[in-house]
Amino acid sequence: MAKIVFALNQSLDGFVDHTAFQPDPVLFRHFIDDVRGVAGSLYGRRMYETMRYWDEEHDEWDASEREYAAAWQSKPKWVVSRTLKSVGPNAFLIEGDLAAAIRGLKAQHEGEIEVAGPELAHSLTELGLVDEYRLYLHPVVLGHGKPFFAGPRPPLRLVASDRIGEQVIRLTYVPA
Repeated sequence: MAKIVFALNQSLDGFVDHTAFQPDPVLFRHFIDDVRGVAGSLYGRRMYETMRYWDEEHDEWDASEREYAAAWQSKPKWVVSRTLKSVGPNAFLIEGDLAAAIRGLKAQHEGEIEVAGPELAHSLTELGLVDEYRLYLHPVVLGHGKPFFAGPRPPLRLVASDRIGEQVIRLTYVPA
């Protein structure tokens, strides 16, 4: 049975914004290895549209960006959306009963399915379907934006903390 993991970069003051901070080479290597190891990724519409950037090669990419793109393209992606009618390569649209769909994914797969996007993660948290939370804490204060937790923070228990690269701490929590 797969485990649903909500993993996302976060500022010190609790906000997520992929344009506000970039991973250093060590953290980017971590993300390449992470994507290679997951069973797939689960996205809401907005996050999926952001990640579609990796579907097409860009001339300005360096070797590690090409490596990340290849890893991302090779993994299945499930997209939760009420408005999209189609999705890109190796992606599948989830419509209707979210809880039943995610329980089905968990039952059909082994390993980790990463969920990205605070709003989708909040919906899954309310349904009791998130098994682990990974906060990649960056030394940046944004003062605004979309919070990592889109609703009340569920009771959590810290199970690990790891330094990745020069500036990032990954905090790993499970539901208490």
